[in-house]
Amino acid sequence: MDLKEIQALIRFVSSQGVDEVEISQKDFKLVIKKNPAAVTTVTQVQALPVAQPLPAVPAAAAMPSAPVAPATPAAPAAESKSNLITIKSPMIGTFYRSPNPDSPFFVQVGDEVKPGKVVCIIEAMKLFNEIESEVSGRIVKVLVDNSSPVEYDQPLFLVEPA
Repeated sequence: MDLKEIQALIRFVSSQGVDEVEISQKDFKLVIKKNPAAVTTVTQVQALPVAQPLPAVPAAAAMPSAPVAPATPAAPAAESKSNLITIKSPMIGTFYRSPNPDSPFFVQVGDEVKPGKVVCIIEAMKLFNEIESEVSGRIVKVLVDNSSPVEYDQPLFLVEPA
């Protein structure tokens, strides 16, 4: 199964309302989960007395799970104020701004991009996928930290069109 087939399968799963798909072949297994279990965080403040007991956390929620990337509420507000274009992640994986730790970033805020220019790499299942810009313009904001996990369709960059 190649990358294009995996991306098409991810798009299909997200558009059809299916929560989980598992494909097993001879030496290949792929599991796509659309709605992973919610992560519950309990914060305890020591300086303030607690008037009511905290609700019990279910055992499944108490177990550590994959980190969930925080949503960026500032991105939609910025888009509504201007005509910024969002470059989104085409897959689930780990976001890298450079090809290796010693190399400079592919793009930085203020850099001009054109269709076909590599803006980042997303590692998925030990494969490093170069993500290319599909728009022309100037990078206004990088929305994801280097080496962070990203979700399918998560905004990565804001671009001011040229």
